[in-house]
Amino acid sequence: MPGFDSSDFFDGEVIISPPADEHQFGNINIPGGTGDDNVVEVPASRSSLADSTSRMHSLSISPSFRDRRRSRNSFGASLPIPRRSIDPSNKQAISHRDSLAAQVQSLAQQRKDDQARDEKIEKLKNMAFVFDIDGVLVHGDRFIPEGRKVLRILNGENELGVKIPHIFVTNGSGKPEDARCEQLSNILEAPISTHQFIQAHTPMRALAEFYNTVLVVGGEGYRCREVAELYGFKDIVVPNDIVAWDPTLAPFRVFTDEERKTSRPRDFSKINIEAIMVFSDSRDYATDLQIIMDLLQSENGRLGTMAKDPVSSRIPIYFSHGDLLCPSEHWKPRMSQGTFRLALEAMYHAITGVELERVIYGKPEAATYKFADTVLQEWLEEIHGEYRLPENVYMIGDNPQSDICGANGYGWNSCLVKTGVHQGDDNDKENPASEGVFDNVFFAVKHALEKQLGKGFGLVGPQDGGKVDVMEARRPSLTDTPVVPESAIEG
Repeated sequence: MPGFDSSDFFDGEVIISPPADEHQFGNINIPGGTGDDNVVEVPASRSSLADSTSRMHSLSISPSFRDRRRSRNSFGASLPIPRRSIDPSNKQAISHRDSLAAQVQSLAQQRKDDQARDEKIEKLKNMAFVFDIDGVLVHGDRFIPEGRKVLRILNGENELGVKIPHIFVTNGSGKPEDARCEQLSNILEAPISTHQFIQAHTPMRALAEFYNTVLVVGGEGYRCREVAELYGFKDIVVPNDIVAWDPTLAPFRVFTDEERKTSRPRDFSKINIEAIMVFSDSRDYATDLQIIMDLLQSENGRLGTMAKDPVSSRIPIYFSHGDLLCPSEHWKPRMSQGTFRLALEAMYHAITGVELERVIYGKPEAATYKFADTVLQEWLEEIHGEYRLPENVYMIGDNPQSDICGANGYGWNSCLVKTGVHQGDDNDKENPASEGVFDNVFFAVKHALEKQLGKGFGLVGPQDGGKVDVMEARRPSLTDTPVVPESAIEG
């Protein structure tokens, strides 16, 4: 993923959506707003125009070099995100939170006789960790040993027996949040709540306020349709629905009987698709790119038409993140959604002669970090009964161009680990982590805890015999699998 410098970010005020039937972004009016206060618009950190020219060689079709114009339907200058991470109508979740907060407050009352201990607890509650997942805690379905140990520490296995606030912000995507949290809980052997979890497309649920019929692209099977339904989108189309309607749209696609049975075909020549949402990595580049190109050149998103001016009538397209690479079980990071986007941008420029205007969510976009603030406040309230934002936030990630770039731009402390995309000893030159480079997530967490609480903070609970010298943890070499000895944590 290309790097970003400080000129790519700007300090804009958060704009609250006005209660009107149209929402304005820059000079562009978008119909379909609900008029309530469920959406916050966050200024975009990057230009909405692609820059495919710098990445392209001479093309077979000469570009027209017509003047670029913004699509009338693009958000462009701002990214809508939900105002709250938890649905206010979810009474059960709120009731559970109040009950848990009351228990925590009662426990805190019993411990006020130890002033020194209380001061440490306050320091712990005034800090928080934000973890990337792939390349930091797991590799695909395989856990990183230090990931399990760190979560045990943060969930109370420390000298104070107190939970340390932490949430998860990943550019991973493609399945509902509850399913992903259940999967991660099993892999890491630690409880992970949807209330402390943000996927790349989680903030995109705010877009359901603005669009009715949308094309959702990416993911296994129909999982992304399920995600969009949970977000409140009313009419969801996936590429299989379109291929089932007209197989000639994708001449190289072998469409199985099972796929035909599970698709939802209809006459798309009579339906206006209002926006394209790339939620996750494409499983069929050829088919997905063809359908997206057809829609981008159509008259207001109606398949089977060709716009006289495809720029002014182009429907908006959103990507859940921009990462080029993603750590996996393979020894080398694999291509991710960002490469799909680059391919589309190059195709669009080659055929139309203009740059594609698109909106990218996910890290390092400021909207993702703004939404994370809300999740952190709500999670602190859930575990400690205090709705506020901790002053000292530490982002721990493996990707300098997304995790570290976004954290630095948002004013968080940043720690870069060598177990994912970044694997060298040196800090990244373009996006250096403010706290430095660490062998793995354990050493990053240890560094942050010692910085806030002083050297020698114990990482086991009182029931395990008190403090432990965390400096005993072995620093692994680059030739073996990073492992912190059990003795260094369990005493």
